Amino acid sequence: MNGAGCLRWSQPGESVSKTCYVSGMRIDIPVHLRWSDMDAYGHVNNVDMLRLLEIARIEAFWASESQTHHTGILDALPGSPTATYVARQEIEYLAPLTYRRDPVVVELWIGHIGGASLEVCYIVRDAGSGPDTVVYAQASTTLVMVDTATGKPRRITQVERETWLGYVGEPLSFRHRRSPR
Repeated sequence: MNGAGCLRWSQPGESVSKTCYVSGMRIDIPVHLRWSDMDAYGHVNNVDMLRLLEIARIEAFWASESQTHHTGILDALPGSPTATYVARQEIEYLAPLTYRRDPVVVELWIGHIGGASLEVCYIVRDAGSGPDTVVYAQASTTLVMVDTATGKPRRITQVERETWLGYVGEPLSFRHRRSPR
């Protein structure tokens, strides 16, 4: 959507000067770091890395009056009929992320749509897509749609499913620890 919202359809690899854009089946959300995101070791703290993912996820999937974009259809604000609960998160740190004024890009897509849940996949990286692009982390979050009146999971609606199907891609593969000897 040119002009009205923060998202704009683009071709893969095309540079777009909007706040965020859709590129193929993935959504790129630039996220600015805060000085307070760093820890005593001089890099973004592990908890704050999860906050970066949350900021990008809300930008991509929650509806709001100030943003009108294709994937932002969840009315999940306080008092809304739906809440999104995090059921599971997995993150793999690949390189230290230090403070900078330029935003990092959180690349999102959906790894799986279930009956009442979806898996959101992320790559946290530098802007750009060349061989020098640094990937700092990869992660996934399982979200459950919850009916706030009952507190129980609710089915993903047909509208939600149809809107998100174009963003379903290969789920992430994580390195796993070796079994203890």
